[in-house]
Amino acid sequence: MSELLFELPLRSADRAPHAHALVHKNNAIDYASLARAIDGFANAAVGGLGIGKLERIAVYLPKVPETVVAMFGAARAGCVFVPVNPLLKPAQVGHILRDCNVSALVTSGERAAALADELRTCTDLRHLVLTGAGESAPSGGHFAVHAWRDLAAHPGATGLHRVIDTDMVSIFYTSGSTGRPKGVVLSHRNMVTGAHSVAGYLGNTAEDRLLAVLPFGFDYGFSQLSTAFHAGASVTLMDYLLARDILTALARERITGLAGVPPLWAQLADLRWPESLTTHLRYLTNSGGAMPGATLQKLRDALPRTQVFLMYGLTEAFRSTYLPPAEIDNRPGSMGKAIPNAEIMVVRPDGAPCAPEEPGELVHRGSLVSLGYWNDPVKTAERFKPSPGQDKGLVLTELAVWSGDTVRMDKDGYLYFVGRRDEMIKTSGYRVSPTEIEEVAFASGLVADAAAIGVPHPTLGQAAVLVAAPADGRAPADGPLLDAIRKELPAFMVPARIVWREGLPRNPNGKYDRASLASELKGLFSEGAP
Repeated sequence: MSELLFELPLRSADRAPHAHALVHKNNAIDYASLARAIDGFANAAVGGLGIGKLERIAVYLPKVPETVVAMFGAARAGCVFVPVNPLLKPAQVGHILRDCNVSALVTSGERAAALADELRTCTDLRHLVLTGAGESAPSGGHFAVHAWRDLAAHPGATGLHRVIDTDMVSIFYTSGSTGRPKGVVLSHRNMVTGAHSVAGYLGNTAEDRLLAVLPFGFDYGFSQLSTAFHAGASVTLMDYLLARDILTALARERITGLAGVPPLWAQLADLRWPESLTTHLRYLTNSGGAMPGATLQKLRDALPRTQVFLMYGLTEAFRSTYLPPAEIDNRPGSMGKAIPNAEIMVVRPDGAPCAPEEPGELVHRGSLVSLGYWNDPVKTAERFKPSPGQDKGLVLTELAVWSGDTVRMDKDGYLYFVGRRDEMIKTSGYRVSPTEIEEVAFASGLVADAAAIGVPHPTLGQAAVLVAAPADGRAPADGPLLDAIRKELPAFMVPARIVWREGLPRNPNGKYDRASLASELKGLFSEGAP
């Protein structure tokens, strides 16, 4: 039987109504209360606000219970939720609201005030819902303003919109490393399949307690909710200021699972982990980029009883691969094999399969493949193309996601990341993977952060530049770091220059902001540059 996204928490409420679903600061919300709140928001959206089937409801809030209720409540109503990363600035938020024709926005009064100029240009916006007590609204004219508490008390609707598993349920906006962010349209089927698959290989149960530190506007961050609700586990909501705050929360809440991205792991790996964590922290997961080997080893040394799952995913297909923890030592650097309900292929430009160890483009097929980019047929056609090797007898074409990522597959079927096609450094006729340079830099122990960037060069085409932050207690020093890199890499891969920073910029999803670094450094080798 097909399952809809909002049914994940509702079914857990049926099974264990008094189990904790969410923990926020000192408050715990059980599944029964969460289910009532989801139903209440859905009824208010349809019966009170008149939001139509599959209309978009945006949520621009930090990680608070209202964020979760609004997203799952929008899905329950038969609408589409658009999670907006709370770190985005007004112009970025305005772009998203206009791009997918948002009908209702759920946010706080303070955030709405900052958005005032943008909201006036969002002509499709009919309703502004404000959380918090005594919040004032910006003047708009074309939209009505409602208090969250009033919607929560709505008596109910005559009927919610009927949707099926292939209907869209959410639009996640990519971080926009090139150009404006694109909206990836996901169906109920996409998101529920992902929750089942990931919870399956992570072994999630109702006993798990997950710490959500990644933004819900990032599909990997939202997955902490969907996998937990599928299993009946609890999720602790956290917006942290310092990396050490995460360690405190892990111990205080007796967390069993934590998801992160490489820059966050790089910060956490250098901290002193409380010994008590080894008694309850069951697993860590990594996605959003390859975790440097040196970082991985530090985490494993600090947490010898904690399993580490190395994963690879695409917003366009949710999650693609994972490496079982037992294979980490056997397959160093691998991102594993396909997750359940996915097939991963490595192909040449013409779609022919690559030989073992031959680099090629990763292509993902299966029920996790999304519905394309919102209102962008050109970009959708570039990334969503016929699945390689499709039987000619099939009349309807199956579409797969062509990732743009270069990988290789060994003879046993394990995959290894080489680099993003649009991030590969092309220097002196060679194609250089930034990941390889970064791995060696981290392994040296001399850096806390490192990102390799291709910068225009008058004779080389591009030169590799390593932007790095020194490790704690280390002074920036080109010589020792370059010596360490030269020992491990050929001359054409050695950075032409090292640029030291106190810290590296990150995009709203916590990944290194390579686009801003590339823009900043583009004139580094031009005539007259210092």
